[in-house]
Amino acid sequence: MGNSASVTTDLSNTATANHIKDAISDNCVVIFSKTTCSYCNMAKKLFQDMNVNYTAIELDRYENGSQFQDVLHQMTGSRTVPRIFINGTFVGGATDTQRLHREGKLLPLVHQCLIQRGGGSRQPCSLP
Repeated sequence: MGNSASVTTDLSNTATANHIKDAISDNCVVIFSKTTCSYCNMAKKLFQDMNVNYTAIELDRYENGSQFQDVLHQMTGSRTVPRIFINGTFVGGATDTQRLHREGKLLPLVHQCLIQRGGGSRQPCSLP
């Protein structure tokens, strides 16, 4: 009798997970972010400074942003933002991404994605 809320939550989480997976598969670089997060801004600036297009999904602008974070937690092991994906693979947060850049590993990951997609990334996706 009390299962209807759980079923609704499961369906909603499935839809959210599908949105997240679509964004990750449709874009070379996806940053799940919040507009007020300094680490998120640091990560976005890193990609801007490298002249790399990315899709930022600002979770604080979505009514179900917390649900996005719950699903990202299940996928990555943490709810913190930013959660950064390159070429479909979770690479970490802002400091992880900066470390990859310092080690010379970040741009090759982006270039690999661009090559696989035929030289360009798709336009940013829009989520509900």
